[in-house]
Amino acid sequence: QVQLVESGGGLVQAGGSLRLSCAASGSTFSINAIGWYRQAPGKQRELVAAISSGGSTNYADAVKGRFTISRDNAKNTVYLQMNSLKPEDTAVYYCRAEATMTVTDYDYWGQGTQVTVSS
Repeated sequence: QVQLVESGGGLVQAGGSLRLSCAASGSTFSINAIGWYRQAPGKQRELVAAISSGGSTNYADAVKGRFTISRDNAKNTVYLQMNSLKPEDTAVYYCRAEATMTVTDYDYWGQGTQVTVSS
């Protein structure tokens, strides 16, 4: 089992910054990758950024150059630094861990953190 707890959301003006944290606990050794997703009202959940256990990263086109995903292995925490925020970045942000234990793949999700960007 893996538990994920997000934090760092809030209300910010357009052009501002926020840093989200995703703290993992439990069987963290089994995690292959952690991603940040977001879901705006009336829209489907979408991938924002992800980082693999090897350190490879990928980003949605909408956030490239503005958002940076990173991790602190000692703290089992993944961060999403969000700069130059836009109103369209408003959403609930979730982190997801993809894990493998005894050849079975698992998905774990956090509870989400609200990000609201005012114009």
